[in-house]
Amino acid sequence: MADFTENPAPPRFDERRIGERIRELRTARGLSLRELSGRLEISASALSQIERGKMRPSVTRLYQIMGELNVPMAAVFGPEVSAPAAPDAYTTPMGEAPGPRWEPGDAAVGRVAVTRREEAATLELGHGVRYRRLTPGPVPGMNYFESVYPPGSYSSQNAEYVRHRGHEIGNVVSGVLTVDVGFDTYELRPGDSITYPSTTPHRISNQGDRDAVAIWLNLD
Repeated sequence: MADFTENPAPPRFDERRIGERIRELRTARGLSLRELSGRLEISASALSQIERGKMRPSVTRLYQIMGELNVPMAAVFGPEVSAPAAPDAYTTPMGEAPGPRWEPGDAAVGRVAVTRREEAATLELGHGVRYRRLTPGPVPGMNYFESVYPPGSYSSQNAEYVRHRGHEIGNVVSGVLTVDVGFDTYELRPGDSITYPSTTPHRISNQGDRDAVAIWLNLD
């Protein structure tokens, strides 16, 4: 039975840990700081500040970085733990589970993974926007997050329009989100949904006076 008792806040990944992870992924792919910053069309100094935890990336900047590194956004949380051998369904005690451990590519082969509310990691990005991962493990081609946009916040550093690979599907849970896609503006209230190709210039903002919470599904 699910436990709905109050739990402590989930662990947060601060700018230093985010930067360290970006640097790990970049070096693992043999990319220099200058090469990656060139692909992102930003200065090497700006990327260096992000990697050293001196600058917090915006939501869209992080998506661009992960896209250029050819890894899902969830990779910023760190490598997943390999799963042990599959337990015998007839000998595992009822109520016990192997825990939130996944092997690469196991998302669609019947394994079960559970992450409790207090275990779900949260990224705090530019403008105070918070992203909480909703999947217990990696799911190929998909990123599933809860976002919280404080009043006056934007998905990009300077409210600019950006684009990256993939497709986005969002559903507003509370508050009001303004989504600009191309030349059109959409004001989304609780229960409203939107979908658009991430390759179209877009930005997300909260023009209201209270936090806006939404659930996002991003497909690579």
